[in-house]
Amino acid sequence: MDKIVEQDVESIVDLILQDYKNGKDIDKINIFNKPDKAKVRDLVHKLLQIIFPGYFRDKSFKVYSANNSLSVLVEDIFFHLDKQICLALGFCNKYADWDESRIKEEAHRICVAFFQQIPKIRAYVETDLQAALDGDPAAGCKEEIILAYPGLMASTINRIAHELYLLEVPLLPRLMTEYAHTETGIDIHPGATLGKFFFIDHGTGIVVGETAIIGDNVKIYQGVTIGALSTRGGQKLQGKKRHPTIEDNVTIYSGASILGGETVIGHDSVIGGNAFITTSIPSNTRVSIKNQELEYKQGYTDGRNKKGRNTAELIQSEEWYYMI
Repeated sequence: MDKIVEQDVESIVDLILQDYKNGKDIDKINIFNKPDKAKVRDLVHKLLQIIFPGYFRDKSFKVYSANNSLSVLVEDIFFHLDKQICLALGFCNKYADWDESRIKEEAHRICVAFFQQIPKIRAYVETDLQAALDGDPAAGCKEEIILAYPGLMASTINRIAHELYLLEVPLLPRLMTEYAHTETGIDIHPGATLGKFFFIDHGTGIVVGETAIIGDNVKIYQGVTIGALSTRGGQKLQGKKRHPTIEDNVTIYSGASILGGETVIGHDSVIGGNAFITTSIPSNTRVSIKNQELEYKQGYTDGRNKKGRNTAELIQSEEWYYMI
């Protein structure tokens, strides 16, 4: 390395190391007392192998007995999840005065309680799979939905994370759902409650907040926000109902925003695309945007095209479709 460059690098390193001594929250560099994002993602993949046996199996292992295969998988997940929960509990004030042995016992208890919810998670996922097949004429088969649909993947990971959230595990549930967010473009907080037969169609850009409650047989399209009216209160709003309740048999079309903790969308309602809702909607109601006006501009300041016809005339012709 050129001596001048080496001196510059040393100077930069000294400068940054000095800045590390200023006590910023982002300077906590002990990586051994924090949950590992990579390990959490690996746990998600392995839990999916339990949820969908045969679809996400690790093909590098040849275990011919289903019992032996599941035993190996559960033991592996349990060991690593127990460790990650133990690390995560250190970030909860509830356990601030607990010694290490007591925290380990609590992590073990939580881990057991979580695994006991696996049949429940699988039962809900089964209904989501059926809802996707029933609700999407483009779905060729259930196998296609499991392997390719981002909506099912996002809701499945959310159901896994939600059980850890209910067990009051810090950090890990959010790491799981943010991984799903990264992979699918669907952002569902682990605190959100999802009913049975939940179907996300397309999915990209959907946001569902922490205290949202979604009933059974709900269908949501891309770009929908089920969010809070305002978060200006910051931490003072923690624990309060900030997000809407969506009752059973509701369809919400693309781009709709439904906001506020007191907002309830009544059962068997349909919310049209791009609707902006901040108050409750009665049951059996259709909400739509009325009288949207389309304006066509072709880019010619005098309103005429190169062939001498104005835009209105051009729209009526087939040539218009070849130009857009």
